[in-house]
Amino acid sequence: MSVLDRPIRPAASVDVEVDERAARRSLRDQIARLELELVTVAASTYPRLPLPATAAGYAGPRLLSLGELERIRDELAGHVATLRRRGAELADRQAAKRLLVEQMLLAPGHHRWVRVTNHDIGEPGCKSWHVRPRLGLVGMLAGWWHVKVSSGCPLAGGSRRPPWSRS
Repeated sequence: MSVLDRPIRPAASVDVEVDERAARRSLRDQIARLELELVTVAASTYPRLPLPATAAGYAGPRLLSLGELERIRDELAGHVATLRRRGAELADRQAAKRLLVEQMLLAPGHHRWVRVTNHDIGEPGCKSWHVRPRLGLVGMLAGWWHVKVSSGCPLAGGSRRPPWSRS
């Protein structure tokens, strides 16, 4: 008798007990790790990347089913992947701007009127690099270009009073 000629016997029913408590614990741990990773990725860049909107639709406290926990985990994993991609793109743009600053300092005549700020390279502050002609119009006609590095943020008014308000 060949294998194809044998009568089909119904498979023995196997009762599989699912430890729902362990599955919930595992999913909650995964969700917690993903939330931590999401915040870490968003906070590791400058300027900070905005966090995605939170999952809505749950009115009040209740016990989520395994399917809902899995959906939340999958959404968070998608958000983490998206934020990582955006962070990598931002880092690439900032690295390109840092390279541009180096090139500006080496050959200012090839980068006329280009301005790069600290914000462009991913650093806090008001510093900027600007390629300008030395001595104004005469320097522009003579081809004398240099990089003007700003001194940073302007002072916030200070204690100086305008001359007309002195008494």
